[in-house]
Amino acid sequence: MLSAHIVPLLITTDLPAQAELTEFGELLAGAVRALPAGGGTTFPGHLHGGVFWLGRPAPPGAPPPAAEELRFAALLGFLSAAGPGLTAREVAAAARAAIVPAVTARYGDLGGPPAVITIRADDVRERTPDDAIRVATPPPEAQEQPTAAITV
Repeated sequence: MLSAHIVPLLITTDLPAQAELTEFGELLAGAVRALPAGGGTTFPGHLHGGVFWLGRPAPPGAPPPAAEELRFAALLGFLSAAGPGLTAREVAAAARAAIVPAVTARYGDLGGPPAVITIRADDVRERTPDDAIRVATPPPEAQEQPTAAITV
């Protein structure tokens, strides 16, 4: 029996100061497209939410941050997933298992793994800043359909 869940999530991590939020959001959304399940199988996931910097931006006219400086970034959103006998806790654990290696592969070891935390749905709605960059898991690539020749 398939279980479907919509899990509200907070994902936070340090990123290099010059990192692009749009790229970070796309990385997260793509990482959860195929969530790991037991036995080497996967189940589909779809993330939609908003990414933003936590903390104040540099004031106008301030020098740019040093390359080695880190900034704290976050995503608030909803992860929907369906799989055989899944619980919301298992969906969140699978998201963590997919996101941590994706962020590490892209940005390297930044001192600690990203946090993937379940939260209340109201927190996503109330705490996502208006200027957050919207992201969503891209749809699966359309499978090529064979074309039939029509003869008249």
